[in-house]
Amino acid sequence: MNTSTAIAATPIESAALLDVVADPVRWRLLTHLADGRTRCVCDLQPVAAVAPNLLSYHLKALREAGLVTTRRRGRWIDYTIAGDAAVRLQAALPTFPGRPR
Repeated sequence: MNTSTAIAATPIESAALLDVVADPVRWRLLTHLADGRTRCVCDLQPVAAVAPNLLSYHLKALREAGLVTTRRRGRWIDYTIAGDAAVRLQAALPTFPGRPR
């Protein structure tokens, strides 16, 4: 299922979404993009602190999960956190008695 078009509704979809952000590199990238500003992939390289090919892999995982959006600018690609990323991640968390949803 393409999780970018819907909030993760099933336990399997929720687990898959949380699995994407469980990686420390992807978590750092999301945290860096959380302010909503668009950033060039060249600006994300120091944040990720991984080789360029691994950065591409991690950004692809975030893009496929629908947590970031991209825009090509010449030879560069700009990344922005998806507008619904926080809502989708919160919806993926289990509910507990007394915890507001």
